Amino acid sequence: MRFRQRYTIILTMPPPRLSRHFVIVPSRPRQRLLLLAIAALWLCSLSAMWFVAARHAAAELPLAQREAQRLQRLLQQGQQQIEALRQNASTLKRSDEISRAANQSLQQTLTEREEEIAQLRADVAFYERLVGNSERRKGLNVHSVQITSQANGAWHYAITLTQNLNRGKVSKGELRLQLDGTQGERLQTLDWPALVQDKNAPAQAFAFRYFQQLEGILMLPADFAPSQIRVSLRSDGGHYEQAFPWQPGVRPAGND
Repeated sequence: MRFRQRYTIILTMPPPRLSRHFVIVPSRPRQRLLLLAIAALWLCSLSAMWFVAARHAAAELPLAQREAQRLQRLLQQGQQQIEALRQNASTLKRSDEISRAANQSLQQTLTEREEEIAQLRADVAFYERLVGNSERRKGLNVHSVQITSQANGAWHYAITLTQNLNRGKVSKGELRLQLDGTQGERLQTLDWPALVQDKNAPAQAFAFRYFQQLEGILMLPADFAPSQIRVSLRSDGGHYEQAFPWQPGVRPAGND
């Protein structure tokens, strides 16, 4: 669109004795009106857009608030579920630990009871053989040797002696022990004084009619590895010696 400019010719009269001249001044009233109209329309469009946006935001605000509240509730529910799961996991872990401890205690108790039952059966068999008429008569005899580890290199021994050859007769005598093994890769034998750490130690006395259990403590060097234990008995009937493999536990009697 072209705008035509109008010009107003102003005739000025020169003062006397001067030559005449003209001054041309442009006139733009329509252009100014058009620019004002465009500016007004632009402001109106901005106002309308702001109004529409404000109404849309006002309409969407409750929805957004409700959605935020719903998400907040879901978050709280999720946190509660996580806390409940943590508590359940802790309870299950504690319960599992208690169950394992109880199971271990039960297994240990069962093992101990089985050992006691085995010992009782062995004792019953021992007494049956000792007093029974079918058992072959024997004189002084080592029925069993039990070795148990103690602290500081000490070993507890329990040796059961029996005899059923002369019922009612008292068997009297002395017991000594010897250990065969290796020390520093060399064969070594520890005699009774070395085992009880007393060079003047007397033998262990016994006196019984049917059976007797002798107990004591043996001290072994730290680098000594025993292989067998020899039980030496001396009584009125003579000298008797019996060897047993060194193995902690109850060993049955060997040959006479």
